[in-house]
Amino acid sequence: MTETIEHTRKRLHMRSMRRGIKEMDLILSAFAAGHLADMDDAELALYDALLSENDHDLYGWVGGQFAVPDVYADMIARIAAGAQGVTRPAAAH
Repeated sequence: MTETIEHTRKRLHMRSMRRGIKEMDLILSAFAAGHLADMDDAELALYDALLSENDHDLYGWVGGQFAVPDVYADMIARIAAGAQGVTRPAAAH
């Protein structure tokens, strides 16, 4: 039995909220809330694969401390754009 797209989105949102480190809970749950509804099947599959990665690696990718694997580069850039203040201080205005 295949999963419906609605179920996939709900499952990925839950996986985004229940991470190994609190910072990734905050970063990924915000990203999921803002972007899952607009993702197509290929993007959902990529995000699903991304969620299987180690949280410390993900945090380093989002924060710019580690090189991002090419397959995730665009998605990590989108996630990092919304992570200001969580991975590094927010820019002064």
